[in-house]
Amino acid sequence: MLDTATQPDPTEEPSTEEALLAVNNIEVIYNHVILVLKGVSLNVPKGGITALLGGNGAGKTTTLKAISNLLRSERGEVTKGSILYHGERIQDLTPADLVSRGVIQVMEGRHCFEHLTVEENLLTGAYTRRDGGKSVKDDLEMVYSYFPRLKERRSSQAGYTSGGEQQMCAIGRALMSRPETILLDEPSMGLAPQLVEQIFDIVKRLNEEQGVTFLLAEQNTNVALRFAHYGYILESGRVVMDGAAADLRENPDVKEFYLGMSEEGRKSFRDVRSYRRRKRWLS
Repeated sequence: MLDTATQPDPTEEPSTEEALLAVNNIEVIYNHVILVLKGVSLNVPKGGITALLGGNGAGKTTTLKAISNLLRSERGEVTKGSILYHGERIQDLTPADLVSRGVIQVMEGRHCFEHLTVEENLLTGAYTRRDGGKSVKDDLEMVYSYFPRLKERRSSQAGYTSGGEQQMCAIGRALMSRPETILLDEPSMGLAPQLVEQIFDIVKRLNEEQGVTFLLAEQNTNVALRFAHYGYILESGRVVMDGAAADLRENPDVKEFYLGMSEEGRKSFRDVRSYRRRKRWLS
């Protein structure tokens, strides 16, 4: 059981010996004045599924964009700390450089090229590859094997497909770049529960069968902790708790605040919101 009375020391950098991706005590500021992340540290091991959890505005998306270097387009910047990939600093690289190194982000909101067909969207993911048409074709068939619905809709304009199909298309497009690590932002947003389960099942298969490492930001704590190996909970730009997913699922604070459960049974978030506990977490 985790001790939530003590939160991570933001001045202490986590061990990077086994980490594929290491985020060390970073601060992020928007527009030179708005402090969004306040000393966030986390490790993502190779071949794992790591979840970033927390409510809207906790800092999950900002953390992913800090890693993928997409902050600059929104007038944000990492002002303190370091981000290492394979032990090398990546903060000064462009997003295109990161893609070439095997790191790609699937944005929140299922961003597809609406005027292109599903298959054309998928092929844009292979645009930077130089390993020949046969390899691209083989990978396209691999994507279709994981997302058979996309094969059925391959000739349809992406803008006329369902939300679930667009999410599949966005993940499939990322796979076409042959990534080592995928930063997956809010994959369950706006999807029916059955589709959410389907998407996470595919993420798990890609992790186990293709060896893709995932760092996913997700508000749906319940489903994320069932599929992830390790989790970090963010509140107000800070990591307030972390641990193995199985431990977090059984933690009483996580059950109350994020799963709506307590010793007395299921409660609403409003009923269990306790100043005492929040004070203990964030002080």
